[in-house]
Amino acid sequence: MTTSAITNENALLRAAEASARSSANSSVSSSSSAAASGSTAALTSLADNYTTFLTLLTTQLKNQDPSSPMSSDTFTQELAQFAGVEQQVQTNKNLASLISLNEGSQLTSDAGLVGQTATASTTTLPLQNGSASLSFKGNSGQTVAIAVANSAGTIVKDVVASASNGTNTWTWDGTDNNGNQLSDGAYSVAVKTISGSGTTSDVPFTISGTITGVGKGASDMEVEMGDAHIPLSDVTNVSSASTGASSGSTGS
Repeated sequence: MTTSAITNENALLRAAEASARSSANSSVSSSSSAAASGSTAALTSLADNYTTFLTLLTTQLKNQDPSSPMSSDTFTQELAQFAGVEQQVQTNKNLASLISLNEGSQLTSDAGLVGQTATASTTTLPLQNGSASLSFKGNSGQTVAIAVANSAGTIVKDVVASASNGTNTWTWDGTDNNGNQLSDGAYSVAVKTISGSGTTSDVPFTISGTITGVGKGASDMEVEMGDAHIPLSDVTNVSSASTGASSGSTGS
């Protein structure tokens, strides 16, 4: 291997590792929880404003100057504002209730997915029973790097491989770079390639795994693949039996 090829390979590995670490460190579920918490906080604030407004209005009526009472127009406007805030609080509560009922219904219908094989467009790689796999489109001879990070953002596995033309499948046996068997769980993965000029870029890929459960996420329904929780919206295909790649395969 030439010096230039070695340099490009090292740069490719570093790019893939950085991307996998970034995915591990940015938790989608935490962001969703923050968004949900923000929604709850907004409703609480609205309810507090409603109570404060009522207190202020009552105090204003109690302490108004008898010789110069509040005009009927002003009083009517304030009552209208009061009613509007009350209605908005109640509307938000009813909407939250409807969403909860809808999610409960979807949870029941999605329970039939358990035991089936799913593919998903996500950087979360589920290691189940000591095995995980992903697929990507490649060109013959294309150099790709695949990096896997654990939940702490530590790179546990990285490989450089030569792709085949068409669909390629990379299967991981769950061992780290030192040959140690890792525990099943949710890992983060990245796939990168490099151009002749040395520019690295992402390679779109999908992961596959067996659905072991379905549950409510912070902002979306989720499928569980062992310890990996993946938004249902990221699932691209579900089948009763796994299907292999037709064109190429890289080792673990």
